[in-house]
Amino acid sequence: MGPVQRRARDRVNEGLWMTADDDHRNVFRQSGQDARITERDPDTPQTRAPSYRLAYTDTDFLLQDELRPVRLQLELLKAGMIMDRQGVESTVVMFGGARIPAPGRTAGARTPALAALSRYYAEAERFAQAMTRRSIDTGGREWVVCTGGGPGVMEAGNKGAHDAGGKSIGLGIVLPHEQAPNEYVTPDLSFNFHYFAIRKMHFLMRARVITVFPGGFGTLDELFEALTLIQTQRMKPVPFLLFGRDFWHQIVNWQALADAGTISASDLDLIRFVETSDEAIAAIDAWQAPPPPKTR
Repeated sequence: MGPVQRRARDRVNEGLWMTADDDHRNVFRQSGQDARITERDPDTPQTRAPSYRLAYTDTDFLLQDELRPVRLQLELLKAGMIMDRQGVESTVVMFGGARIPAPGRTAGARTPALAALSRYYAEAERFAQAMTRRSIDTGGREWVVCTGGGPGVMEAGNKGAHDAGGKSIGLGIVLPHEQAPNEYVTPDLSFNFHYFAIRKMHFLMRARVITVFPGGFGTLDELFEALTLIQTQRMKPVPFLLFGRDFWHQIVNWQALADAGTISASDLDLIRFVETSDEAIAAIDAWQAPPPPKTR
């Protein structure tokens, strides 16, 4: 075998050239092939110049302000493609506060009121276990627990799924302070986002149930955005359960909104208050989608 044939053989073995057995649905050269080839380019002033880098391997280029639309699309695509490959078809969304401690860790709570909310950590864990057992019966395709991947109620949700022997999703977000995903998120379903908007889309795109546990600004943001999408018919209605009747009535005067006419009285029917995992599951099983609105 001569040098030309050896180079051809090596390039086939390295995946740089196609063979007769390759997938001919795409006969064009693959981007990964060219990325590997450019790694072997001679070191010259020309190859070191930023302009020479392949656009899709050039991080400096991708991080420019003008590329924001592309980065938004990449965040939407990456998590969506991975969830599709993992077979995730529907999710049980669990929103809730990152500061709510586990029952055994209440000594570090900032306030007695926060320590008292630890019971919802326990309920979140029990709820996630029950939903995950249901998910396992579908082969892990339906009823997959989905949290923000952080501490507090999010950790409780992922822990419950883990302890039940199933998988769960963690949709993380880069924050100014360091925060790693909690240890119970399924590694292959652990995501990290830059854009809050895209993260919120992934929370809701597959949602079969939305649950909201006590929390702070972030939880309120997630609650009202999801509720607004359903209210305005931008999203199909799903069971929408708020854990902690006293907590939610203390911080939001729901009836006052209806009395003032800023929402319709029927909008209050979009949510249901529950206290326990068992009550939540009963509400999910008894839920019936409201009839579609009449067209004019």
